[in-house]
Amino acid sequence: MKKKTSLKDIAQKVGVSTALVSYVLNNKKEGRISKQIAEKIRATAIELNYKTNQIARSLKTNKTYTIGLVVADIANAFSSTLARIIEDEAEKNNYTVLFGSSDENAQKSEKLINVLLDRQVDGLIIAPVEDTASQIVQLQENEVPFVLIDRYFPDMKTNYVAMDNYKAAHAAVSHLINGGNKRIGLVTFKTTIFNIVERKRGYVTALKEYKTSAKRSWIREVSIQNAQEEVREAIDQLLSLSEPVDAILFSSNLLSTYALKYLNTLPVKVPDQLNIVTIDQSDASDTFYAPLTYIRQPLLEMGQLATKILLESISKNNKITQVNLEPELVVGKSTSKV
Repeated sequence: MKKKTSLKDIAQKVGVSTALVSYVLNNKKEGRISKQIAEKIRATAIELNYKTNQIARSLKTNKTYTIGLVVADIANAFSSTLARIIEDEAEKNNYTVLFGSSDENAQKSEKLINVLLDRQVDGLIIAPVEDTASQIVQLQENEVPFVLIDRYFPDMKTNYVAMDNYKAAHAAVSHLINGGNKRIGLVTFKTTIFNIVERKRGYVTALKEYKTSAKRSWIREVSIQNAQEEVREAIDQLLSLSEPVDAILFSSNLLSTYALKYLNTLPVKVPDQLNIVTIDQSDASDTFYAPLTYIRQPLLEMGQLATKILLESISKNNKITQVNLEPELVVGKSTSKV
């Protein structure tokens, strides 16, 4: 077996001390070291195919330079895009991301968190699912650095980065009303997850502000486990009312993805007979004949901020940072009546 290149090998070839090589390869800034020497050390490390001894580095720094990420569903475009942003941001700081999907299941979330902690990650970024507040409390009690992303528990003092979901739904409904819609339905999840609850609150408040009370028959809540079938049922119910809705707000991209696939099979025309808005861009947008109006989530800022806050927390910054980012309405043809 070929012998692995050591720091000493690099030092001997460049003609500098092993300590200097270690400093250059483990730090982004050269400080007082000349740029020429630093570049020569890095070039020699590449030439000799040097690989960092992660175990030795961990023992020395008491860090593994890994962070754990728990998302709801890595197959969903929202989660996968967010994971990639976090991975890229972590890489800039010499961290590796280990991630998994909770599938909106509290037991699976707990198992994932425990597995990641067993791997000795330095901290966690978590999109918490329903009924997992106790898991977050346990992390606090064990002084594990973590940041909640996309969702959070309003009564708990934790680091989090999320979109202002109340404003998002309020903006979507305001857009529909200003476009002439009078009967606006909502298809959402039946859950206590805070971001979804806030979207419903934004919907109801916006209708009241425009002197329109939200009728119970306009609101359809579907289960997370059986969403695809129940979304179809919800659309049928909203369109078969004595006064059918003339617009629907879908509270997540998963719901709108199921909805668009179903609407493609119906005779109802968008936007002529029905206007549609979704929070977060639908995965099925490219297959639908009317480009969708949606609320764009600031994913880049969300992922970068969450990573930055976590790394600061790992560095023993005890400051609690809570950020609610602004939503952006992107207008498509699904809300343009002829």
